[in-house]
Parts: sequence; structure tokens; C-alpha cells
Amino acid sequence: MRYAIYFAAPADDPLMQAGNHWLGRDPFTGLDLQQPAIDGLSPERTQALTVDPRRYGFHGTLKAPFSLQVETTETELLNACSSFAADLAPFDLAGLSVNRLGKFLALTPDNPEPDLKAFAEACVRQFEPFRATLSAADLERRRNSNLSPSQDRNLVDWGYPYIFDELRFHMTLSNKLESNDEADHLHRAARAHFANLTDVARKVSSFGLYTEAERGAPFQVHTIFSLTGSLTPEQAVSKCRGSK
Repeated sequence: MRYAIYFAAPADDPLMQAGNHWLGRDPFTGLDLQQPAIDGLSPERTQALTVDPRRYGFHGTLKAPFSLQVETTETELLNACSSFAADLAPFDLAGLSVNRLGKFLALTPDNPEPDLKAFAEACVRQFEPFRATLSAADLERRRNSNLSPSQDRNLVDWGYPYIFDELRFHMTLSNKLESNDEADHLHRAARAHFANLTDVARKVSSFGLYTEAERGAPFQVHTIFSLTGSLTPEQAVSKCRGSK
């Protein structure tokens, strides 16, 4: 079993519904969903181009997938999620838009989002005591991505390269796209699919705990936690640093 802390909202949130349909799977129920028809791509090809993010479920990574330390339990992790959510206040996000992120397609912020960056940092720090050390195989797999020295330090120290100053928040919408024609088809379709939800402000008022029953299994939503406290994300970071 692995766990992940993800940027996510309740099942009835329009962004979650649109993202789930785009990827073709509902991580709340585990059911397959019909993906949108895309001009120039067959349904089978659309499915093939989204197979990787479909397994993980629609999300934005806050604390990357991890196995539990042997000294900790799922109940303790759930309690920590509840306490964390009870500390933090909802915050504003200016907007997301469909963009190319290297060879991937993703929803990314339109502008720098310091609150979102701090929220992600707080999640990394808050849930680090639950993370088991990466295996040698996992380290090697990550290092095949030509990590920078800073990213490699993050990997060793925190289990994931793309955190803190290396974070570029995104909600993945595709596999790695090798064909420019397919990328263009997918990009146009995604912009149309998410048109009513992009470039508009939204309130970040929750996060999700997702689970992977075994390596390679689809990730499922375990619980969505609502932010009900008073701390800003930056204050939450300071609290996490002070507790160490």
C-alpha cells in the first residue's frame, strides 16, 4: 500500500468532474468514464495517450506517493490529515490553464501562486514523518530522469525531486507526447474541455488522501479533507519547521 497527498476537491466539484472525464476514470468510485471525442484521434488513441495519469487519478501532487514507516499506521496518518486540515484556512488561487509542460499536457497556474507553493511545502514537511525511506530501486528509477543536484538532494532527503523551489505545480492531462500533431489535437481538445474552468479564480479549500493498493494499481480517493482552520499556508510552513 502506498499513500499520496494530492491537490483535489470533493467528487461534485466541477474541476474534478471535468478532469475525471478527461482521463476516463473516477478515482472516487473506481469506475471508467467516457472520455471526450477528440477530432483527429480515435477513442483508443485518446485512451492510450492518457493511460499514465489515468492510473494516478486526476490530481496535483502535494506529497508524492510513499509507503508508510513501519512505526506508523494508516489511522495515525488519517488523524494527521484531519489535524492539518483543521489548522489551515482556505486560500485563493488566481486560475489554472491548459499548457504544455515539457512534452506533457497539464493544467498549471496562470501566474506565480505563493500560497499554493507554501501549501505544497507544508504538505511535504507535515507528512514526512510517515514516509518510509525510498528503496534503492526507487532511487535509481528517479535518477534516470537526469536530476539536477538540487533535485537529487530533494529525492534523497524528502523522497521526491520536484518540491520547494523545484516545484512546478501541475495537474497532468497526458502521457509524454512524442508526436506534435497528436499534442496539438490533444491541446486544442483540452482547452475546449476545460474552457469554463480555466482562467478563473477558485478557492482552495481541501486536499485528498489517495491510496494505491499495490504497485501499479489505480490510485483511489480515500478521503477528501476540508480546510477549516485559520493558518495561512506560509504560517503552516513555519509551524511545520518549528515542530522539527
